[in-house]
Amino acid sequence: MNNLKAIKRETATAGQLSKLRGNGFIPAILYGGNDPNAKISIEKKLIKNILNSESFLSTVLELDIDGNKLKVIPREVAYNVISDEPIHIDFMRIIAGKKIVLDIPVKFINNDDCPGLKVGGVLNIVRRKIELKCPADNIPEEIIIDLKGLEIGTSIKISFIKLPENVTPTIVGRDFVIATVAAPTVLKEPEKPTEGEAVEGAEGAEGAPAVAGAEGAAPAASKEGDAAKKDDKSKDKATEKKQPEKK
Repeated sequence: MNNLKAIKRETATAGQLSKLRGNGFIPAILYGGNDPNAKISIEKKLIKNILNSESFLSTVLELDIDGNKLKVIPREVAYNVISDEPIHIDFMRIIAGKKIVLDIPVKFINNDDCPGLKVGGVLNIVRRKIELKCPADNIPEEIIIDLKGLEIGTSIKISFIKLPENVTPTIVGRDFVIATVAAPTVLKEPEKPTEGEAVEGAEGAEGAPAVAGAEGAAPAASKEGDAAKKDDKSKDKATEKKQPEKK
């Protein structure tokens, strides 16, 4: 479990919050349970590594606020639209005996041991996160799916996964799909024939040279002859025009 030191804050205006962020802190709010909401701040460098992880919003943290330690879970992070830096975090108190609905990220392992992927198949991910109802004291950070031994055509459904005790999906009544090992969608082009294969393809079935070229030459010669005849006719007409008319 990650331990974080938090500080109570009294900031109320935009200018005070801006100054707080300029000093390397992220303003936050703590809510939930029977206690009132509390304004706190956390040093950015202490939380930066886990903040960038995909499982941050399902990670249970222990906050130390002036010596008072309590378990919390991040619920929302606001980012600056220009710098993409975190500017505010919402934390919820974890109350023993209560259940929480969370989006838990899915992680796939043993891709290299998946026969379906080895022969060119594709892992088609339908859900990168699964919404689960979890006990406050048993929240999984991620759901692990082992691809070892899976062939093309395998459909990985929620029943495929062994969930922690008392953890249940919020979708009930159907065995929904999380991912599939699908056949490749792009077909490979046929290999180009070698020079020897190309020559054989140009020959006849008995291995004799194809005569298509010789037959093709005849129409070409005929076209030349036609052109010559047209040229002679043009010359005859020109000669007729030049001769004087007989009186």
